[in-house]
Amino acid sequence: MAMDTPVRTFQPFASDGPILAIVAAFQARTLPFADWTHQAHLATGLWHVATHGETAACEMLREGIKAYNLAGGRVNDAMRGYHETVTLYFVWSAARFLEAGAPADLAGRVNAYVAGPFGAKDGVFTFWTRERLLSPQARLAWVEPDIRPLDPAALLA
Repeated sequence: MAMDTPVRTFQPFASDGPILAIVAAFQARTLPFADWTHQAHLATGLWHVATHGETAACEMLREGIKAYNLAGGRVNDAMRGYHETVTLYFVWSAARFLEAGAPADLAGRVNAYVAGPFGAKDGVFTFWTRERLLSPQARLAWVEPDIRPLDPAALLA
């Protein structure tokens, strides 16, 4: 996921169906790359965390995103493709969002996550400097935050 893309306003999901379709197409590696937006990343990640738990979601998303990229002819290397630190950050943020009492229905849950501080694209920069997060090291492996330790309260401040 490019961290320097412009901020977009997302169209909320009207029902669970489109979310489940995104997740299924991601898993089948048939989701058009143009549809693999920040909103789709968050919907897919939140679904995995809610369905499988934080620990299992980390592994499933790590392998799933890498496989999805390769199936679409993209590479996963030190400069492009899968980003370990960003992925694990958003799994962490999804889990904290769910712990805070997310809506029960999937569409409500995803919409609230995407629109709120836990799903904000720039929320990651609460904890990491741009230089550290966009480094090849952070793309290839987890790197600890260099601004402050992960703390959900920092996103709510």
